Amino acid sequence: MANSNQPKAIAEALLAKLGGKDNLASVAYCMTRLRVIVKDSSAVDKDGIKKVEGVMGLVEQGGQLQIILGPGRVTKVANEVGAITGLKIGEVDEAAVRKEEIKAKNNTPFKNLLKKISSIFIPLIPAFIGCGLVTGILNILVKFDAGFAATPTAKILVIIGNSVFWGLNLFVGVNAAKEFGGSPMLGGAMAAIITHPNLAGVTLFGKALVPGRGGIIAVLLVVAFSSWLEKKVRKFVPEMLDLFLTPLLVVLIAGFAALIVLQPLGGLISDSIGTAVKAVIGTGGAVTGFILAGTFLPLVMTGLHQGLTPIHADLIKTTGMTMLLPILAMAGAGQVGASIAVYVKTKSHRLKKTIASALPVGILGVGEPLIYGVTLPLGKPFIGACIGGAFGGAVMAAMAIGAKSMGLSGIPLALLVNKPLGYLIGIIVAYVAGFAATYVLGFEDPQE
Repeated sequence: MANSNQPKAIAEALLAKLGGKDNLASVAYCMTRLRVIVKDSSAVDKDGIKKVEGVMGLVEQGGQLQIILGPGRVTKVANEVGAITGLKIGEVDEAAVRKEEIKAKNNTPFKNLLKKISSIFIPLIPAFIGCGLVTGILNILVKFDAGFAATPTAKILVIIGNSVFWGLNLFVGVNAAKEFGGSPMLGGAMAAIITHPNLAGVTLFGKALVPGRGGIIAVLLVVAFSSWLEKKVRKFVPEMLDLFLTPLLVVLIAGFAALIVLQPLGGLISDSIGTAVKAVIGTGGAVTGFILAGTFLPLVMTGLHQGLTPIHADLIKTTGMTMLLPILAMAGAGQVGASIAVYVKTKSHRLKKTIASALPVGILGVGEPLIYGVTLPLGKPFIGACIGGAFGGAVMAAMAIGAKSMGLSGIPLALLVNKPLGYLIGIIVAYVAGFAATYVLGFEDPQE
């Protein structure tokens, strides 16, 4: 076991447990994980890796060992591993890695679709966060000084904060085309067609067209079709005519198909989702919030939660906020409370250090280190975390708290919701309930 929490010491200890530096075939890292492929898996001491000081957990996927170290630390340790082994260390594109993992392990059409959807929105997260925080800060400034809203500075901040949603259809169109195998800019063009403001002046079959109808859902449908059509067209168009004939046929055929069939269908789905969410949360209230938040962590473990991203984005774009996000964010808060209970009860020095290093990022909404390093391996604390999240979700639903942007979770999400104080109350409830449930349920304390 490493006797130091310094990156170099952790790297040396990990290499010893991985069978030595010559046993490594490749090394990369993402936001929280050091991703290693070894030449001889029999030389790896997996239990030893889990006991290395600073390691929060170990996951095996697709022939790859993923050592969970947490944000910040993983980059430093990866660089030290590179310096010792001489291997080229690269930062992994999280979306690309997830795509490869699903091919290697769970290659089912439904899960592949969810991974594609996730990969479409992951690159947009920095924009959601940046613009969302601008909006949150502006809201705080206006509350302290109502007259500030009329100033040129405030008006510029409104534009900056809203910019990601103003261009969201185009961004999604480009990314969706990449995932569906089409030309990115054709995907962007298709999104622009169904968003174009001049559609308001067109009447089709006795009904006026609505620019942007169907939001993100319509864009995904339209671009999925145009990308499929593009691949089909390229098969029969002569190579010498491909450069201009293929895009011409795609935008014409897919453009009319979009406006006549796909956008109305997307609008129907989008409207149905919005109505259903409002009805379920509005009529079910705290009970609905309790159930949604309480079952979210198991949903995360299956990967099915990725299908919610376009729903959040569409709700924000069409209704101004998503009430689902604050409810589901309580699952992470429940984990924080459960982990604090473990910290209080455990006699394991190593487990205490793992929790102490993972808690700050857990409070900020990055729950992966706590899931894989604390609650899930111990079993009962994972149930305690679900219970804590359920109570927090009940508060969110009862107080009708909605998020005006996404990309953040944990305490920082308070800057993006309509009722910051109510959100923080829900966070505290989830912490307390997660702590109490885990403390009562107990767990088998690991040996040093």
